[in-house]
Amino acid sequence: MSKKERLSKFEELIIDLIKNSPDNKLTREQMISVLRLESNNEIKKLDKSLSRLSNSNKISRKDNYVFLGNNKKKTKSKNSGGNSIYEGKIDISVRGTGYVITEELEDDVMISSRDVGTALNDDVVKIRITGKNKRSGQPQGKILEIIKRGKDFYVGTLKKVSKENYVIEADAQSVHTNFFVLPEYLNGAQDGDKVIFELVNWVHPKALPEGKIKSVLGKSGSNDANILSILAENDMVAEFPKEVEEYAHQIPLEIPKEEGKRRRDLRDENVFTIDPEDAKDFDDALSIKKLDNGNYYLGVHIADVTHYLTPKSVLDEEAYKRGTSVYLVDRVIPMLPEVLSNGVCSLRPNEDKLTYSCFMEIAPNGKLVDYSIEETIIHSKQRFTYEEAQEVVDGKKHKFSKEVTTVAELARILLDKRFREGAIDFDNPEPKFVLDDDGTPLKVIIKERIFAHRLIEECMLMANKTVAMHVEELRKSSQKKRSKDLFPFFYRVHDKPDQDKLAGISEQVKPIGINFDVGKKISPKKINDLLKQVENTSLEYIVNGLMLRAMAKAEYSPNNLGHFGLGFGHYSHFTSPIRRYPDVIVHRLLKGYNAGARVYTYDQLKKDGEHCSERERVAVDAERDSVKLKQVEFLSKKTGEKFDGIISGVMERGIFVNLKDIYCEGMIRISDLKGDYYVYNDKRHALVGRKSGKQFQLGDEIRVRVKSTNLQKRQIDFGLA
Repeated sequence: MSKKERLSKFEELIIDLIKNSPDNKLTREQMISVLRLESNNEIKKLDKSLSRLSNSNKISRKDNYVFLGNNKKKTKSKNSGGNSIYEGKIDISVRGTGYVITEELEDDVMISSRDVGTALNDDVVKIRITGKNKRSGQPQGKILEIIKRGKDFYVGTLKKVSKENYVIEADAQSVHTNFFVLPEYLNGAQDGDKVIFELVNWVHPKALPEGKIKSVLGKSGSNDANILSILAENDMVAEFPKEVEEYAHQIPLEIPKEEGKRRRDLRDENVFTIDPEDAKDFDDALSIKKLDNGNYYLGVHIADVTHYLTPKSVLDEEAYKRGTSVYLVDRVIPMLPEVLSNGVCSLRPNEDKLTYSCFMEIAPNGKLVDYSIEETIIHSKQRFTYEEAQEVVDGKKHKFSKEVTTVAELARILLDKRFREGAIDFDNPEPKFVLDDDGTPLKVIIKERIFAHRLIEECMLMANKTVAMHVEELRKSSQKKRSKDLFPFFYRVHDKPDQDKLAGISEQVKPIGINFDVGKKISPKKINDLLKQVENTSLEYIVNGLMLRAMAKAEYSPNNLGHFGLGFGHYSHFTSPIRRYPDVIVHRLLKGYNAGARVYTYDQLKKDGEHCSERERVAVDAERDSVKLKQVEFLSKKTGEKFDGIISGVMERGIFVNLKDIYCEGMIRISDLKGDYYVYNDKRHALVGRKSGKQFQLGDEIRVRVKSTNLQKRQIDFGLA
């Protein structure tokens, strides 16, 4: 090819754009928008290139559209690069730098913004290692291929840039670039709407990717748009697919007589529920009595969701995909459609309900003497709120006073036994928001922790522990070898905390006068001793937070590692199948073993454990994001106001401050610490002024003013008061 015939890179880009657009055509104005051409010189360059392509019959023009000619795109051969080729998931920063996590390499591989190409956050990519960073030694690479897109949809705000041209300004949490949208892909969205959109195509990194709007969340900045975009950022949607809702509504409310006869009938027993005041999905109910031998006979009755959730049905597949209900500040995104979660399955008072029950005979010292796990039918006689149950515990007369005081007595025994045997006592304050009808936070209050909460927790923990021990008993009674393979189970596991992270906490708390001896082996007692040292002090929340971050994350697995935090050798999740899919799996396993059937393999449970653990992490992130959003909204109305706080974190770029009473956290940037030059002292974990020697240290009380807030980034900036 002669020099005159050779296409410039810009002309190749134009050809690629047209090739990958709908119907292989684009207008000149659309090209200007997609290519982000702003200056007259850039637009002149486009016009020259279009003329040159037209003259060489590469393109043709008609009715303001540009079409392709008969050119064929050349394919470039790929160099595999030998052993320096890896696959992994990419995480892209707001600045556009990518970090690829591979299974084979210990360190993340850094991809410079110029080599990220058309990759997006969470994409699975093929990379080549090109060298190492001279300063850090971190491997650096280049993307060769996008194997799989990481997300099905993204979140952003639609902006009209000219008469017919629109772009989506993607949320920073969603993706690092903006998108262009053709008018036919607007789906009714208007300028300023917060939208969910999908990627149609991305031809070249110097051009904008093309988006197609799937749904409108609301006007950008509105409460609905903000909350729903948090869900979308975490790959969740609130609405159930139409076919799932239709399936759920076909499930009969009435219990067939044959089903009631088949089960242990508890409808005449004094069964009751204790839940939050605003709860509608009642998973669990209780019954209790004292036996003649002095032992307690506790019944924990759980909604029998698996009776209605047929495996592999559209309802089951959607519940599995969701994995868990999500509890945001102003709404619940249920795992099951409301007709089930709040209706058919919910253990509402004065209604017959199908349940799966764990009956436990417990000695006065808290030891389990005997148990049974049975399919039952109940008729709840009383629905208590936590506050109402607490009043009865405190002495208020009620027709169920005997039952409530008896279960409270047992709960205290179980609680004391658990802490004696090594459970860790985390008790972090939780902020709760009082919202107006539009979802605007009017005030922040701290959720009061009362004994009625503990009462329910101890009963549920005991049932969860018992069903896990039941499977061990099945294995022991089996005469066959490798009984674990015959009776695989789904555990809730919690590994020991990372020793290095604990040593880091020890270093952080040492300068503030707290001794935390990690030693060679960590024990729950050492952690509890530390938590006792700071109990009822201004440092309690900070040290609890540091410790929680150092702990391993609890997960679901067929491998029984035990539960370090609870101090249990055997533990599973059995008590919340309306809102947790792992409990559904546990119910199916137990029912299967009772019938002599094996319903899950070890490999299936391993895969399901990874999925359910991931969905739980995503739900926790969404819940935290919604709390942070409301904190930012609350303080955005308080700009300039002063608050007392505690320094909750110190780093080179500034200090984090947690406000007293309302537990909102923000940052004072080092640039806002006036009057001295502050340097980070890693031994003291403090910022220290060079001239004055003044220091800002973890745990210090401090008075701050609200400087600014950013709803989009969910950030709060403080200044010194």
